[in-house]
Amino acid sequence: MGRRQTGLGIAAIGAGTAAAHIGNNFTTYLVGGLIDRFGFTAGQMGLFSMAETLAYAAAMFLVAPRAAAISARHLALFASLLVIAAQAFSAQTGLLGWLIAGRIGTGLGFGLMNSAVNLAAGRMAHPARAISAGITCQTLLFAAINIGLPMVGARHGVAGMFGALALLSAVLGAGALALPGGPKESAGPAARPVPIARSGWMVLLAMALFAAGSLAIWPFMERAAHAIGLPATQFGRYQSLATLVSALGNAALATLGGRMPRRPLLSSALLACGLACAALTTVGQAWVFATALVLFNASWFIAYPLLLGLAYAQDRSGRLAVMTTATWLLAQSLGSLGAGFIADAAGSFGLIGPLGLGGCTLALGLTWRLAQPSDQAALEPENRLITKVPVTISPMPSKAGPSSF
Repeated sequence: MGRRQTGLGIAAIGAGTAAAHIGNNFTTYLVGGLIDRFGFTAGQMGLFSMAETLAYAAAMFLVAPRAAAISARHLALFASLLVIAAQAFSAQTGLLGWLIAGRIGTGLGFGLMNSAVNLAAGRMAHPARAISAGITCQTLLFAAINIGLPMVGARHGVAGMFGALALLSAVLGAGALALPGGPKESAGPAARPVPIARSGWMVLLAMALFAAGSLAIWPFMERAAHAIGLPATQFGRYQSLATLVSALGNAALATLGGRMPRRPLLSSALLACGLACAALTTVGQAWVFATALVLFNASWFIAYPLLLGLAYAQDRSGRLAVMTTATWLLAQSLGSLGAGFIADAAGSFGLIGPLGLGGCTLALGLTWRLAQPSDQAALEPENRLITKVPVTISPMPSKAGPSSF
C-alpha cells in the first residue's frame, strides 16, 4: 500500500510540476505568435514575460512563510482555476495591457501550483528525488506538446495556442488533486520558524545567478531559432527531442541519485548549461543550435532538482525550497526583461548567451562548497545534511528521511 501511495504521489507531483511549468516552457511560442500577429517589439514581450514570472515569484514568496498550514491539494485546485481563466481571457485580446494582466493571472496560478508541488514533495521521504521523478513525467509530456503546440499555432493562430494551454492546465490540474500531504496529516504542535542560515542564503543566491543567466534567453528562444532560419515547427521538433533527453536524464537522476556524487554532478550540469547558453545565441548552423538546445535542456533539468536538493537539506519543511524556486522566477523575470532590451539595443540576441555562461559559472562557484559530501561538509553544524537534527518549521511525518540529493 505504501508503494502504491508513493507511486500515486509521484504521478501527482508529475502532473503538478507540469502544470506549474507550462508558462516557462511554452511562453516562448506565445511570444513568437504575438510578435507575428500584432507586431510587438522584443522589449514589449520582455515585459510580457516578466509580468508572468514576477507574479509567479510573488505567489511563492507569499506561500513560503505559511507552508506549515497549507493544504497542497487545495492550493493546486485554486491554482488550476486561476490559470485556466487567465489563459482563456488572453485568447480574446491583442492589447498589450490586457495581455500583461493575463500573464499576471497565469503567473500567480503557476506559482501557487509550484508551491503545492514543493510542499507535497517536502512531505515525502525523499523530496529532491520525488521532484526529479516528477520532472521526468513532465518532460515526457512536454516532448509531445512541443510538437503539437506550434501546429495549433500554425492552424489557429496565437489565440488557439492560448486555448490549448488552458485545456492542458485543466487536465494537469485534475491530476494534481492527488498531491500527497496536507496540514491535517502532520501531527504535533507547530514549531516556530527559524531564520535562514548563511548556507541557505547561498543556495538562494546560486539559484538567482543560475536562473538569471540561463533563462534570460528562454522567452526568446524561438526568436533566436528564427534568426538563423528555423521555423517554429522545426524549433518545436528540436525542443521535443531536447525534452525527451531531459526526461532520460531525470529518470537516471531519480533512480541513481543516492549513489551519485552531488558536487561533480551539479558542477558539470551548471557548466554544461552555461556553455549551451553561449552557443544558442552565437551559432548559425541548425545542427549546432539543435545540439546546444538538447544540452541546455538536459543540463538545466539536472541542475534544478540538485539545487532544490541543497535547499531541502537545509529545511525539510519545504519553506526554503519554495523560496528557492521563487528566487528562480524573480531572477528569470529580471533576466528576461534585460534580455529584451539588450536585443532591441544590439539588434540581436548574441550577447545574451555569453551572459548566461557567466551566471552559471558564478553559481558553480557558490555551490562548490555546499555540494560537497555531507561527511566532509564545512557548513555550520545546524546546516549539515539532515541526518541527525532536522531543521523544520512544522513537524514532518515519521516516515520522512533525509534527502538523497
